[in-house]
Amino acid sequence: MSSTAPRKIGENQYQIDVDSNLGMKVPVRIYADEPLLQKMLSDRTIMQARNVSSIPGIVGHSVVLPDGHEGYGFPVGGVAAMDAEEGMISPGGVGYDINCGVRLLRSNLTEETVRSKLKELVTDLFSSIPSGVGSKGAVKLTHSELDEVLVNGVDWAIDHGYGSSDDSDVCEENGQIKNADPNKVSDKARKRGAPQLGSLGSGNHFLEVQKVTEIHDEEAAKRMGIKEGTITVLIHCGSRGFGHQVCSDYLRVSEQAMEKYNIHLPDRELACVPNNSEEGDSYRKAMFAALNFAWSNRQMLTHWTRNSFQRVFDQSESDLDMKLVYDVAHNIAKVEKHKVDGRERNLVIHRKGATRAFPANRDEIPLKYRDLGQPVLVPGSMGTASWILLGQPNSMDLSFGSTAHGAGRTMSRSQARRNYTEDDVKKSLNDKGIYIKALTRDGVVEETPQAYKDVDAVVNVSHNLGIATKVAKLVPIGVIKG
Repeated sequence: MSSTAPRKIGENQYQIDVDSNLGMKVPVRIYADEPLLQKMLSDRTIMQARNVSSIPGIVGHSVVLPDGHEGYGFPVGGVAAMDAEEGMISPGGVGYDINCGVRLLRSNLTEETVRSKLKELVTDLFSSIPSGVGSKGAVKLTHSELDEVLVNGVDWAIDHGYGSSDDSDVCEENGQIKNADPNKVSDKARKRGAPQLGSLGSGNHFLEVQKVTEIHDEEAAKRMGIKEGTITVLIHCGSRGFGHQVCSDYLRVSEQAMEKYNIHLPDRELACVPNNSEEGDSYRKAMFAALNFAWSNRQMLTHWTRNSFQRVFDQSESDLDMKLVYDVAHNIAKVEKHKVDGRERNLVIHRKGATRAFPANRDEIPLKYRDLGQPVLVPGSMGTASWILLGQPNSMDLSFGSTAHGAGRTMSRSQARRNYTEDDVKKSLNDKGIYIKALTRDGVVEETPQAYKDVDAVVNVSHNLGIATKVAKLVPIGVIKG
């Protein structure tokens, strides 16, 4: 058995030991059940995680979460921790959709009430929320207004009438990360991004009307205002063309700078620069601007969602109790304090398709949940469930305070287009009582539930390892796609 094959080290835990011949500096740790592991072994996921383990300054272990699949350089569903002083920062370790993330709204409406007007609701949402590949948002921003968005994030949106300050209280970083610098963003990124603020986009992004079907943690659900049989809305999108361009720009910068810093890597897609270098600092400030863009974007979609519900059900927002439960990023890198070998260190935690899952009493958790633990949102595919989990102490030991971010793809978009038709997918969703409105045929087919892993299996691994445990299961009844 070659040293590069994963060996089982515990229930749902596998490891690839350090092989210095391959340039590995730390082991690779994989959290999966046997079927999920086999899927990872069928593409380049594990090989990519092994490549990540050769990045200078990486500490602990290169992590693959149960939704892991092949990505650009770094696997999606991966976590890499770099020493903040001596380690690297890598645009590929965050990915192209900077602050792709999810937010969950709750309501006091019952499934029965919403079913009676489901088509009307989905149609209203579809017409009031811009979606699709090049979709334009509903605001026209000047250069200086875009700067304000990039610096202020959710606060910009709230100040402009999109929601209330209660919303920012339950966002990661309060929806506004400090030290974003619009001057580190290219004109090309601005041109791509400015027209798209307030739009859902395409690909795996969606807005879903869901019903709460199972409660697993009564106390946590109560604190989040989640009740069985009621309706929630899950919004999944990111920084649109803006973040994509920031990533492209800084991948190029990083590739060019590697020679200067004498960095040699097994795959150029891992391009990185020292965290404390001028290039590293510039990327971080531009990436933070994209984080704020995405938080502002999701905030605007939230506002229009509430308006749709008010129109269709002829009730006020407070009557509907449409409060934001939580908003979390799953493509992000930032400095956090973690214990490694018994010593607390500042680390640049790269989460690429990974959700922060901090346990109770971390300062980063909103006050409302601090003594409980961090809410974690794991969206499934549009025909299956999504989950609310709660961050737990084991995440700090096993995965640098992280868990899975979704179901994870098992089938490429082109393969899905070959294997399924729009009618197939719509019929199978309809049979499950799910009504969908989508802009394009491909938008439906590429996201067929069969293209994804079983989200329940992914969540079970997280729950069994105690990195983030089950709170509630949410099942879609209405879906909007770009």
